[in-house]
Amino acid sequence: MAHILIAEDEAAVRTFLTRAMESQDHSVTAVADGVQALQALQKSDYDLLLSDIVMPEMDGISLALQVSRDKPDMPIILITGYAKERQRAHNLHARVHSVVPKPFDLEKICSIVNDALDVS
Repeated sequence: MAHILIAEDEAAVRTFLTRAMESQDHSVTAVADGVQALQALQKSDYDLLLSDIVMPEMDGISLALQVSRDKPDMPIILITGYAKERQRAHNLHARVHSVVPKPFDLEKICSIVNDALDVS
């Protein structure tokens, strides 16, 4: 079981991701933006960051850059519905495990997370 931090501004997607990770027996902290994610990271340790790219306050790219600098061993998965943002994230390939396009299904996101956590 891993402790996963989810940063996603859309409540419905945040709820879907939370339920998906909990269905895999992971514990989850879910927040609405990158600033809240950084605050959560100061209060607790996490095994993985799952973040949307386009969010208010601090986007997922900025969040990923800071997290990869401060916690270089933490896997980061970014999700986005925008092709342009996917390209921006592609430039972070050395710091980000995966960039997942929206929409995605339960099986796909769980598989990607488990792969990042090296769970069989």
